[in-house]
Amino acid sequence: MKTWANVNALYQIYPRSFKDTDGDGVGDLKGIAQQIEYLRGRHKALGVDAVWISPFYPSPMADFGYDVSDYNNIHPLFGTLEEFKEVLDNAHDHGLKVVIDFVPNHTSDQHPWFQDALKGRDSKYRDFYIWHDPKDGGVPNNWVSIFGGSMWEYDQKSGQYYCHTFLKEQPDLNWENPAVREEMKKSLEFWLDLGVDGFRVDAVSHLGKDYTFPDEPANPNYIGPPGTYDSCIRKYSKLLPNMHDYLRELTNTVENYPDKIMFYELMPDGEIGLSINDQFYSMYDVNARIGLPFNFGGMFLPWGAKPMGDYVRNFQDMLRTGDRPAYCFSNHDQSRIVSRFGRKQARLIAMLLLTLPGIPAIYYGDEIAMENVHIPPEKRQDPASAENPMGGRDPERTPMQWNAKKHGGFTPAEPWLPLSKNYRRYNVEAQMKNKNSMYNLYRQLLTLRNKDETMIKGDYQEISNDGRRDVLVYERRHADGRYMVALNFSRWYRTVKVPKNSEIICFTAPSRKPVKAPVTGIVLGPYEGVVIAL
Repeated sequence: MKTWANVNALYQIYPRSFKDTDGDGVGDLKGIAQQIEYLRGRHKALGVDAVWISPFYPSPMADFGYDVSDYNNIHPLFGTLEEFKEVLDNAHDHGLKVVIDFVPNHTSDQHPWFQDALKGRDSKYRDFYIWHDPKDGGVPNNWVSIFGGSMWEYDQKSGQYYCHTFLKEQPDLNWENPAVREEMKKSLEFWLDLGVDGFRVDAVSHLGKDYTFPDEPANPNYIGPPGTYDSCIRKYSKLLPNMHDYLRELTNTVENYPDKIMFYELMPDGEIGLSINDQFYSMYDVNARIGLPFNFGGMFLPWGAKPMGDYVRNFQDMLRTGDRPAYCFSNHDQSRIVSRFGRKQARLIAMLLLTLPGIPAIYYGDEIAMENVHIPPEKRQDPASAENPMGGRDPERTPMQWNAKKHGGFTPAEPWLPLSKNYRRYNVEAQMKNKNSMYNLYRQLLTLRNKDETMIKGDYQEISNDGRRDVLVYERRHADGRYMVALNFSRWYRTVKVPKNSEIICFTAPSRKPVKAPVTGIVLGPYEGVVIAL
């Protein structure tokens, strides 16, 4: 198995939607174990080196597993601890690392700790959570939850409010309490002892709070109804320096085990008075040997060579020696790439993502060009969908499309969310057979990342970022490896100059064979990209 220093990519699995084996319409751990060879194994395997599995903990599912009621077990919906061990063993036998989600900011309101805390102010677990007396007969301050409304929920029995950054069913843990930090470290050790290779740490931005609970300043740039998350500047409820101390304790625990990693879900905030670069620096400074933040910037960019090129260059220029980037263009909370930009354009994003340094993250289904699915109101599952006419986050969480059979081969039963109407065309089985498919483009690019260390560890150097012609060109260099990547974001044909004796080794149309590049340059079609060996 590779070390984390050489992993080519991280593949995110949303377990509810990957593969159902017990016929209840919801994906499970056996389904993941069953599909390990798809990820890394047989001749036509995708070829990733690591997977990240979204939450599978016991949970009332108010937020589909991000409301944890037991940190050291498996929800029966997904299987058992023994079945999780089978996933680990099968993955490790195939040289595949396994990362799991870890949710330290909050628990479920059904967690035994919180249920005990509700007994009263003398509860052993009362201080595991953040409580505050009423202020002027109402909420303690003006903090607003991410889902809207006050971040404070009143407890009638004790006459106090508890804090919740997300849903009221997700009370925030009190990280000022050393006992909480010890329990979190014990949970990490539990999974590390089982053999997991790392953690994706959820919502780390919210661990840091000002425990004097001052009011947030109003956001002068906000236009909209009051009481929404963006109506205030998160100066006191997010990204406070104590967050780094808490995370350092966690990374120090993980570092006791060889070759482990922690990916942070950091959401930089341009309103808090700290530069975006400084926010990223602070995360790398926690423990750069173990932890690195996901860079989500690519999920919010407009289409074009200029915004994409500026985004990558600025981030690469920011990094210091030893800082590893983790680029991410989609995940379970954001619209799929195909739906954001288009099918042809999604090929260009695939080439961009997989020719950047560090550890890129691939969201399940992006490799077969899955798109957002319209979810009718009666079938919506996401608690956020009530306030979102597009269906909340359900459209990007629909079941994996394995073949052209009923329900896409995901389940023999009615799936928990409907599949896309075009699943008979865009599925794993069909795309494996199509030499020019998105799937084979991903395979080709992942193979290239395995060829040598250049794409993972090499320097990034922008050669041209022509906003007028909408073409981005950059080089990747490491030791004896040297590649040029040219991406045409335009809907027009564009000519790109290339060095003499270079060889085009990868097209966004993977059926095209490697060719010697003309001395004068190469003509790129609309939304076409190439990787050139120099």
